[in-house]
Amino acid sequence: MFKFNHYNFNVLDLERSLKFYDEALGLKPVREKLAADGSYKLVFLGDGESDFTLELTWLKDRSKAYDLGEGEYHLAFTAQDMDAAHAKHEALGCICFENHDMGIYFIEDPDGYWIEIIPGK
Repeated sequence: MFKFNHYNFNVLDLERSLKFYDEALGLKPVREKLAADGSYKLVFLGDGESDFTLELTWLKDRSKAYDLGEGEYHLAFTAQDMDAAHAKHEALGCICFENHDMGIYFIEDPDGYWIEIIPGK
């Protein structure tokens, strides 16, 4: 009856976030919506394989970083080649936590959101 559609992150600097998600995860814009009055812009990013998208919401009048609370939530991506993914993220300087026992790690986007990287099957 239901199927996943998208997940949302509010971002302070849309161009910086678009660059990060392209470089770190290869996500590209698949559609966008600009408010008629220019007060916000939504950009939906896709991975080119699934229908699931990440919605980046930019608010024109927002100048203060978002309060992410305790951050006890995250978005997860699979990587077919964990060594290559880890090397890429290490070079970008965005790895924020590693759990070697579980074989996973997390990267942090420019707004402080954590994204889990797990081995693909």
